[in-house]
Amino acid sequence: MTRFEPLTVRDLPLLREWLEREHVRRWWRDPIEDAMAEYAASAERSAPTEHYLIVVDDRRVGMAQTYLVSDYPEWDAIVQVGPGVAGVDLFIGETDAIGRGLGPRVLTEFVQSVVFADPETTACVATVEEANSRSLRAFEKAGFRPVREVEEDGVPHRLLRLDRRPQGA
Repeated sequence: MTRFEPLTVRDLPLLREWLEREHVRRWWRDPIEDAMAEYAASAERSAPTEHYLIVVDDRRVGMAQTYLVSDYPEWDAIVQVGPGVAGVDLFIGETDAIGRGLGPRVLTEFVQSVVFADPETTACVATVEEANSRSLRAFEKAGFRPVREVEEDGVPHRLLRLDRRPQGA
């Protein structure tokens, strides 16, 4: 069973530990202190991005985040996705949980139970580094479709999008 627990201040040491692991740091390149400040603000509910621990079978295995793209004008100008679109990102922090098909399942459940819980959210997007084939496959298996290439921090990324399914579809 998978669930998503809103991030709390007491979770910050675990997030730092995950961010320092090579398999996370390779793709999650923000300076750790900057990331920790963002997570602390989120845990105190003073930031527009919402962070959640990914809990599978009562074990914390990673972190997922969502935000409205329009809350970040510089990012909105890059991805140009329009109103009502949420961004989503995640990582699996526990090494032994990688390569077990968890990514697509977690993405699907997170989008349906958290991101699309807001009826105003019409779609969600993610940018994945072109070289991160494992993450690209996970998003595609979760139903995200490629939109176009974008550049983020000088590195080519693929913009992926998942539209909300109409009621009854």
